[in-house]
Amino acid sequence: MRRLFWLVAAVVLVDTMFFAAVAPLLPHYSDELDLSKTGAGILTAAYPAGTFVGALPAGWLATRWGVKPTLLLGLSMLGLASLGFAFAHTVVLLDTARFIQGVGGACMWSAGMAWLVSASPADRRGELIGAALSAAIVGVLLGPVLGGLATVLSPQSVFSAVTVVAAGLAAWAWSMPRPEQEESPGIRAMLRALGRPAVLVGFWVFTLPALFAGVMEVLVPLRLDDLGVAGATIGLIFLISAAVEAVVSPLAGRFSDRAGRLTPIRAGLIGAVVMAVLLPLPNTPVLVAVSVTLAFVALACFWAPGMALLSDAAEAHGLDLALAFAISNLAWALGHLFGAGAGGALADATSDSVPYAALAVLCALTFAGLTVGRRRQAVVST
Repeated sequence: MRRLFWLVAAVVLVDTMFFAAVAPLLPHYSDELDLSKTGAGILTAAYPAGTFVGALPAGWLATRWGVKPTLLLGLSMLGLASLGFAFAHTVVLLDTARFIQGVGGACMWSAGMAWLVSASPADRRGELIGAALSAAIVGVLLGPVLGGLATVLSPQSVFSAVTVVAAGLAAWAWSMPRPEQEESPGIRAMLRALGRPAVLVGFWVFTLPALFAGVMEVLVPLRLDDLGVAGATIGLIFLISAAVEAVVSPLAGRFSDRAGRLTPIRAGLIGAVVMAVLLPLPNTPVLVAVSVTLAFVALACFWAPGMALLSDAAEAHGLDLALAFAISNLAWALGHLFGAGAGGALADATSDSVPYAALAVLCALTFAGLTVGRRRQAVVST
């Protein structure tokens, strides 16, 4: 069990590290390949687009082939995408490599997390998911370092090394005993399960923090830039915020194992409402940085409990765990794409306060809905 955990943690860490490595490289690609702001946006969004497209096929492959072959496929795509970034000389090839990485990420997350959760006791599910997510957040922390190293050395050497690491992880996964494959109800059953209230709740509480994060990733750097903050300092602010999130996430997951999945999520919703109101208000870099960190603390209360809630609900309706995590991939990709795209466009057309106000309303309505649902359930049980 411990060996499997470290394998899955290493896989998601490398995936998110490569995902986050692009930001420091955008100025390099702008100079070398004449990359416009629109082109930079497309390159950044190509990963979640690939995850969105690959989410359901990855879940289907994990149920038909098994989690081990699907994880190996994802690692192969990660290695291929790394070679693309190492040697691509056109924007189209970079976009394609980024998209392939997103599809591979869907395979790795669906298969790896399903493999881990299926081997773990139910009363430790939230804790283990939170610990694995912390490894992913550490990858986000290291990503800008990887991208910065590529600008100092060369993309060829750095991203070729990522390919070697992906190959090493594939060899590690190959050496693991293949888990027993259970009969899966298939994609149609998953689509039917999406109509179940419990699954829909899990889907939404995993989409909502991705939506919030997507908005912040666009608006916060621009706000800090308007306040005269240097790019390196902006990166440091996000680095500290992600480090705090990495600490809170497993704690929230462990708490959800003991107090119920929705308890930390409700706390996160209250915090998210407050921070959505406060985020557009500060006029100093320090206050913005504090607000961003507190917002990430609120979001950290969602991830592990939300993923565990979704897997619990999917299992209760007879779904394979790989399909449950395919749903979580779909939820993350939808939230991230819509948050970054629509949130930025809405702020551009109005002001930063408008998308943040929309997030506050969504979080407040979600909290109200979960509270009403809990009371109805209590009435029915009595």
